Amino acid sequence: MSQAILLPALLPDAASTLAWQPFREGIEIAWLYQNGSHGPAAAYLRYAPGARVPFHLHAGYEHVFVLEGSQSDHNGHHATGTLVINPPGTAHEVVSEDGCLVLIVWERPVILDPPA
Repeated sequence: MSQAILLPALLPDAASTLAWQPFREGIEIAWLYQNGSHGPAAAYLRYAPGARVPFHLHAGYEHVFVLEGSQSDHNGHHATGTLVINPPGTAHEVVSEDGCLVLIVWERPVILDPPA
C-alpha cells in the first residue's frame, strides 16, 4: 500500500525545504508525485519574475493554488490565495510578471503546442 503524502504547511515557508529542479526557463519544480508520463501529478512551481509557460492544452483538470506572488492568463490576474481550476479542453499561456509560488495538481499532463 502506498503511503500518504503529508504537507503540514502549504505556505511558502514549507517550500524552502523541497528538492527543486529546472522545469522551464525561469521556472523550477519540486515534485510531490508523478504517476508515469500519462497519469496524475502534483508539484510546487516557483516562477522567477517574467517567467512564462507557453500556450498549452489541458487533457485533464489542472488545479493551481497561488501561494505567493501572482500569475496571469487570459482569464485574468491571479493573486496570492487564488485557486484556478482549468477544465479539460481549455488552453492558455501563463506569465508571472513579479514571480510566484504555486501548488499545482494535474489530472493528466498538459499538451504543449497543441494543433490549431
